[in-house]
Amino acid sequence: MGIAQIGIIVTVALTGLSLLGMLLFGIRSFMFGKVSPITTGAVLLPVVLLVILGFVLGDWPTAAIYSLLIMLVVAAISMVLSSVKGLLRMG
Repeated sequence: MGIAQIGIIVTVALTGLSLLGMLLFGIRSFMFGKVSPITTGAVLLPVVLLVILGFVLGDWPTAAIYSLLIMLVVAAISMVLSSVKGLLRMG
């Protein structure tokens, strides 16, 4: 096993451990009420969308592209609605 393979394995292992730590501390913060359920849902929406599209389409790269496009549209719509709401509140 070469140094490049060892480096890749160490990098993947550290990434996995950091993701696990973030997940555990996120669950802890959620249980202690430090994070609102709406925020959690907003953060998990792209992941849920990717998983659903991945299983429906059967092609994960295509599902990732569709998830990205859908989330871009949702973000654009939410920015327009937020701007309109602020505009109506001013007038």
